[in-house]
Amino acid sequence: MANYIHVPSGCPHVPKIDFTVIDSGYRDGALRLLQQLRPKWKPEHVTTQLFTDGITNKLIGCYMGDTMEDVVLVRIYGNKTELLVDREEELKSFRVLQSHGCAPQLYCTFNNGLCYEFMQGEALDPQHVCNPTIFRLIARRLAKIHAIHAHNGWIPKSNLWVKMRKYFSLIPTEFEMEAVNGRFKREVPSPRVLEDEMSWMKEVLSNLQSPVVLCHNDLLCKNIIYNEKRGDVQFIDYEYSGYNYQAYDIGNHFNEFAGVSEVDYSLYPSRELQFQWLGAYLEAYKEHKGLNSDVTEKEVEVLYVQVNQFALASHFFWGLWALIQAKYSKIDFDFLGYAIVRLNQYFKMKPEVTALTLPE
Repeated sequence: MANYIHVPSGCPHVPKIDFTVIDSGYRDGALRLLQQLRPKWKPEHVTTQLFTDGITNKLIGCYMGDTMEDVVLVRIYGNKTELLVDREEELKSFRVLQSHGCAPQLYCTFNNGLCYEFMQGEALDPQHVCNPTIFRLIARRLAKIHAIHAHNGWIPKSNLWVKMRKYFSLIPTEFEMEAVNGRFKREVPSPRVLEDEMSWMKEVLSNLQSPVVLCHNDLLCKNIIYNEKRGDVQFIDYEYSGYNYQAYDIGNHFNEFAGVSEVDYSLYPSRELQFQWLGAYLEAYKEHKGLNSDVTEKEVEVLYVQVNQFALASHFFWGLWALIQAKYSKIDFDFLGYAIVRLNQYFKMKPEVTALTLPE
């Protein structure tokens, strides 16, 4: 999240096309971009498919005929998402990750979006991420990203708290529709309560000694593409990526075991599953850092405590995010309901995870 990402000089240039795709005419807009990206494609033979998994952006897949061999993804940024996402940082992260083989090829940017390579495979669901074969691949892939050195000599710092404070300043104070406003006033804690919690988190979590590393920061199930044939996983969507606490990125992923549209926190990973996941992660992280890859039980225990406490910050962050989306987004999704679910889980989880102590 912090502005420390340095794009190496060897990274491929990404063209910028001075064009805005109109929301209602996304097919025409996509075809206009393809004239430059795939000049040999005849517009009448191009198939465009609207993907619906994203809850913040429109994502269109474009390919010739009915064969999905070469698919260009066109992502159109959602309404007011510039309040939530630093597009320059997203582009830097994307390019750095691409240069390390951790992201698809980025074809171009345009005024309100970007075009990139489609990753062949299956976007995961909650039932997949608790499968040991798959979760070990996820753990190792995340470790590879966390080990990337992309800060050009700076000692990176997380600006999680600055970003959270910014989101807090943007949350609505009321909604126009009476029923929605009543629900907001009844079920969302007051600004005073939220501010107190932010201060508490900053004081407590900042002192957990979690390393600051290059993070994905939004590793929900649908942002993980599993290719069974190749036996690997790839991550997509780098809107929130940047330098942040290692434990936040993992805790955020564990929270996403519960899903998005029908959230079920009984699916949050057990201590046993987390220990297996964290063991695989630490082994790979040490390998990528050029260290002895032996992992001690104490190292896993320390990371377990850090991750579960930082999972609180993830609930809080996305709770604030969803309140802002509830005000501005044009996408048909119950963002206010989602905000309430995340903030409720924060308060439910807080006593359980704060009772955890780091081993001596």
